[in-house]
Amino acid sequence: MKEEIIRWIRSFYEHTINGRTVFDAETYASHSLLWSIGMLLALLIACLIVWHLSRFVLIRVAHMFFDRTKTKWDDFLIKNKFFRALAYLIPLMFMEHFISIVFYSYPNTHDFFTRIVEVLIVLAVIVVINRFLTTVKDILLENERFRDKPIQSYVQVVKIIVSIVLIVVMISILTGIQPGTFLASLGAASAIVLLIFKDTILGFVGSLQLGTNDMVRIGDWVTMEKYGADGTVEEISLATVKVRNFDRTITTIPTYSMVSDAFKNWRGMTESDGRRIKRSVKINIETVKFADEELLEKLKGINVLKEFITKRQAEIQRYNEENGFVGANAINGRRQTNLGIFRKYIEHYLRHKVEINKEMSLMVRQLEPTESGIPLEVYCFTKTKVWDEYESIQSDIFDHILSMVHYFDLRIFEQPSGNDFRSLNRTGA
Repeated sequence: MKEEIIRWIRSFYEHTINGRTVFDAETYASHSLLWSIGMLLALLIACLIVWHLSRFVLIRVAHMFFDRTKTKWDDFLIKNKFFRALAYLIPLMFMEHFISIVFYSYPNTHDFFTRIVEVLIVLAVIVVINRFLTTVKDILLENERFRDKPIQSYVQVVKIIVSIVLIVVMISILTGIQPGTFLASLGAASAIVLLIFKDTILGFVGSLQLGTNDMVRIGDWVTMEKYGADGTVEEISLATVKVRNFDRTITTIPTYSMVSDAFKNWRGMTESDGRRIKRSVKINIETVKFADEELLEKLKGINVLKEFITKRQAEIQRYNEENGFVGANAINGRRQTNLGIFRKYIEHYLRHKVEINKEMSLMVRQLEPTESGIPLEVYCFTKTKVWDEYESIQSDIFDHILSMVHYFDLRIFEQPSGNDFRSLNRTGA
C-alpha cells in the first residue's frame, strides 16, 4: 500500500511529451515538504480516527460483551482499564506502519520520528503489561488458596523486571545501540555511579515506593520512634522527609528509611469515623466480692443500674430456685459481683456519653489478672479526632471511673509508698 501511495503522488509530476512519459523531478523536490506536511496531518487525523474506533470496539463493545458473562477475569480486566491501555497501542502501531510514507523524501527525519513512535509503542506495551499483571494479581487473590500468599509482592517484582527490560529497549531505540552493548556499558559505569550517588539513588527509589504504594503523604501524622519523629509530614524530598513534631521541633528522616524501617502512619485514624480509646484501670483483686443485699440496694440508687440489677437479680434467683441452689446450698448458685456491676455501669455511661461514637466498637472488658490487680479496660472511639479534644474526653471518662469506683466497694491497685511504710511503723510502735 505504501508503494501505491508514493506512485500516486509521483503521478502528479509525470507528463507525456511526444509520446514519452517525463518525470518533473525539480518541481517534485520543491513540493516534497508540502506533501510531507499534508501527509503528516492526514496521518494524525487517521490515527485519531483509529484511536476512537479502537476505544469504541475495545471499551464499549468489549464491556457490553463481558458484562453478560459469568466469569470474573474479564470484570477485572475492565476494572483495571486494560482495554483502555490497549486502545492506545493500536493507533501507535498504525502510525509506525505509515510514518515511512510521510517522510520518504527525508530519511533522517523519517528515522527520528520512527524512533519516537517506537518508543511510544514500547511505553504503551509497559502500561498494557502492568495492567494485565494487576488483573492476574486480582484474579489470584480471589482464589481461596492464594489469599494468604504475598501475591502482590511477586507481581510487583515481575512488573519491575518487565519495566526495566522494556526501558532498556526504549533507550536502545533512541540511541541506536544494541541492548546487549548498552547493558555492558551500563554495567561498567554502574559501580562508579552507585558509589557516588548511593544516597541519591536510595532516596529516589524510596520516594518512588512511598508515592506508588501511597505509604505517606504531606500532611500525614507519622510516628517513627527510631528517629524520634512524632508529628506532621511537611515535606517529602529526594533525600529526606521533614516531620514537624508536636513540640514544634523538626525531625529529618532519610527518605529510604521510610521504606526500610517501620513507622506508624495515623492517616487511617484521621480518615475514619473516630479515634480509639484503649486504656485500663487496675482493680485491687482483694476488693472484688459478691454483691450482698445491702450493696445491691445501695447500687439501685443509681438510676441507670436500677433496672439492670433488678432484672438480673430476678433472673439469678429464678435460676437458683430451679436448680435447687437455695438455703445451705446457695453457695453453689449464681450471684452478682461488685466488679461485674461496675463494668456494666461504665458501659452504660459510655453509651450515653455524646462524645463517643456509638456506631463503632464499644466495650468494657476484663484482661488477665496480674500481680498489679485486675485490668479493667475501656475500648471505644471518640467522634472527634482532634488531639486536645480527644485527650480531654479520655480524661473525663477516667476521672469519672476513678471517682465512682469506691461507690462499688472497689479500690484501684496502688504500689505501697514511703508514707504507707512510715504509717505502718508508727502503728506497730
